[in-house]
Amino acid sequence: MAKKVLVVEDNELNLKLFCDLLQAHSFETTPVRDGREAIDRARLFSPDLIVMDIQLPHVSGIELIEMLKRDAALSGIPVMAVTAYAAKGDEERIRAAGAEAYISKPVTVNNFMTAVRRLVGPEAIPDPRAA
Repeated sequence: MAKKVLVVEDNELNLKLFCDLLQAHSFETTPVRDGREAIDRARLFSPDLIVMDIQLPHVSGIELIEMLKRDAALSGIPVMAVTAYAAKGDEERIRAAGAEAYISKPVTVNNFMTAVRRLVGPEAIPDPRAA
């Protein structure tokens, strides 16, 4: 059974990139463009991982991470923050909110998938050398 990833990203190009990349590695994805829908979608989709943009309109990714981690049903889902907002101290604030991983944009395929592998386990991503 494919691992499921909820991708919360308001930028259409980044959303497509993350979903396409994850799907190419056999993940099932659900895109969320509006952060205000992220918590409800997480409850419905029951993801194994949440990829969270930090700079979202209406609600910040940091606020969403804090809400996820306070919710008993969702708190165990690992969150990977992906952001272009990379000022001094931001990674610490994002991790303090509860994110298990932090990647700054622009992302590289290798860094992105390595972080995903660490959070959901290597068995979730087929090893191309095994083919």
